[in-house]
Amino acid sequence: MSAPLVVSIPHRLGREEAVRRLKTGLGRAATSIPVLQVEEAHWTGDSMNFRIRALGQIASGQIEVADDHVRVEVVLPWLLQRFAEMAQATIRKRGQVLLTKDEGK
Repeated sequence: MSAPLVVSIPHRLGREEAVRRLKTGLGRAATSIPVLQVEEAHWTGDSMNFRIRALGQIASGQIEVADDHVRVEVVLPWLLQRFAEMAQATIRKRGQVLLTKDEGK
């Protein structure tokens, strides 16, 4: 098993608002990436466990929301390891958009 890919995304929203934005925005974000399919997503309090399929491979992970940051951990199968840096940058970029954009825009 490979080492997990970990991304920490800072925010100033507070835990409750960050969870709300993630719950409403993650589905839209996933549909904008054609090679990615969310197979399972389950929230328990401020944490979400998920399983995704990308390029025919299954990856799993967890999102943990804190008062000032969101921690995303994904375990990629070895075939997707070569895309780890690109995945990390994409997670960070899309997470920042969800956690910093104004509600009215």
